Amino acid sequence: MSDLAAVTDSANRVAPADSHAAAAEARSEAAPKAKILIVDDEPKSLFALQELLASLEQDVMAAQSGEDALKLALKNDFAVILLDVRMPGMDGFETAKLIRGRERSKETPIIFLTAQADEMTSMFRGYAVGAVDYLMKPMVPEVLKSKVAIFVELHMKSQRLRESEDKLRRLAAHLISVREEERAHIAREIHDELGQVLTGIKMEVSWLQKRLKEPQLIEKADSMSKLIDSTVQTVRKIATGLRPEMLDDMGLVAAVGWQAKEFQKRTGIRCRVSLPPERKFDLEISTCVFRIFQEILTNVARHARATRVDVELVVNDERFWLEVIDNGVGIAEDELHGRKSLGLLGMQERAMLFGGEVLLLGTPGQGTRVSVSIPIGKSRVSS
Repeated sequence: MSDLAAVTDSANRVAPADSHAAAAEARSEAAPKAKILIVDDEPKSLFALQELLASLEQDVMAAQSGEDALKLALKNDFAVILLDVRMPGMDGFETAKLIRGRERSKETPIIFLTAQADEMTSMFRGYAVGAVDYLMKPMVPEVLKSKVAIFVELHMKSQRLRESEDKLRRLAAHLISVREEERAHIAREIHDELGQVLTGIKMEVSWLQKRLKEPQLIEKADSMSKLIDSTVQTVRKIATGLRPEMLDDMGLVAAVGWQAKEFQKRTGIRCRVSLPPERKFDLEISTCVFRIFQEILTNVARHARATRVDVELVVNDERFWLEVIDNGVGIAEDELHGRKSLGLLGMQERAMLFGGEVLLLGTPGQGTRVSVSIPIGKSRVSS
């Protein structure tokens, strides 16, 4: 074999290995890293801990005081915090208490580090302010790294779970939006196309009725005319069920009042309604509130066995409040999370898309109260 051929052959064997190594390095760089915070007033101890945890290949951050730790905790989400107990000024206990008191870091695990054996007597104080573990200096490197690695893994799994939930929520928002658009489109097609055809047939039958002489044919034409009228009403009912024209033309307040009247007419359950003056709202939020109201009334009709429903809609510059109270059989706590609670779950998901919430309170035999609160200025989750 010539020297050139040997070099070429060697390069071909090495290239795949280099390629795999480069790909692995690229994946490592692309993978998100967890943040670890070390808080210690001793520079040597701080440096030693940083070097020890460097092998975990995570983002290790350092602070030399409780004040610096609080500043970092305000801006970052840490997988775990290693916190020295004895520090000048703000000690570890006070720092941990303040970190746990912040909304962003209230669930962050804290491992206390102590260099003095007598400080172990204050272990319960450390657990009381949120510590998950207590380690003596000098620490066994393998023990420290294994503990930190466990919290890093839990943090990464929690982060992936939150990302999955966010994706599912955005998918739900997209599906709801698509469904509303499709329902509106079908409602318009039914109203415009089928409605026009039925109107044309009605006109033709009316023309025939005026020219018929035989009683039997006149009776048949009258029957056809009534059947057409019934079909027109059915078409309007279907189109309105898909997308009420009242909501688009008159607004949310009028649509809620209309829906309550239709509900009373259909079920015989008395509805007492308190509504604010009509005003213009974002159509997506109006649709959200109206669909939740429809679902509440559907649940009342199916499960409540109520004789009266009180509806109150309150609106200010910042928020909608919708409250529906029935005097039915109520609902038990276990039923809120059972298989029949999918309607409640759907209402909650709709409200959450706009930063709102749905609360359901019920006592068996004493009726049910459903409260809906949605910010007016909140945009829907981007899909």
